[in-house]
Amino acid sequence: MDRLLLLLPLLREGSLQQDPWYQLQVQESVTVQEGLCVLVPCTVSYPSLGQTDSTPIYGEWFQKGDRPSQMHLPMATNNPGRGVKKKRKIPFHLLGDPGANNCSLGITDTRKGDSGNYYFQLMRGGVKHSYKNNLLIVNVTALTRTPDIYIKEPLESGSSSHVTCSVPGACDQATPPTISWTGAALCPPGLDSKGAYNSSEIVLTPGPQDHGTNLTCRVTFRRAGVSTERTVMLNVSYAPQNLTISISRGNGTEVGE
Repeated sequence: MDRLLLLLPLLREGSLQQDPWYQLQVQESVTVQEGLCVLVPCTVSYPSLGQTDSTPIYGEWFQKGDRPSQMHLPMATNNPGRGVKKKRKIPFHLLGDPGANNCSLGITDTRKGDSGNYYFQLMRGGVKHSYKNNLLIVNVTALTRTPDIYIKEPLESGSSSHVTCSVPGACDQATPPTISWTGAALCPPGLDSKGAYNSSEIVLTPGPQDHGTNLTCRVTFRRAGVSTERTVMLNVSYAPQNLTISISRGNGTEVGE
């Protein structure tokens, strides 16, 4: 009986420990703003289990609560024979190669509905292992970041200058946003730059009347349904204008500068 009592704590302790042959390193949580993207580094290790080097190694990311089966598709996978869940139309990307111990995950075009817990599953031959003890918590918050506007100042009246609007949180896998410009100095006053990747550049030729007017760049992330913008005031330098003065005196008019 004494031996049995001594073994029980050991069994309980062993049941709570993670399989030492299967290890995964990933941060516990990540926070990303709506519409933007995030890269989550991840490394994974696993035993060979008698498999040859030519045996394909596949990895999949699931949202917790989903059962890894054909009826419950992964959010991201490198297995060409598996589909990917599309119900939210939000791209999840397995950026790493599990065969090289890389399980890094990319999430783009995020929406608040993507908040949740995610776990990684490895498949090699007929063996599957889910790393449910290493959950990744994804928190999607409201979009507060704004684009950056780059202007080489001072602007000179009558001279062309390049103005660039840079998209916040841009990444390669993201859906290109819509970038639009508004301002009195534009011709026409509003310009759209659809399909741009991470920035939009316009050529501005301001006049004296544009000094002190506003120029706004607005970025719309269509899949997330959110927008952000930044407004700057133009500082236009120009030479003093000739002033013509007309004075009426009796029968005539004198004109002077």
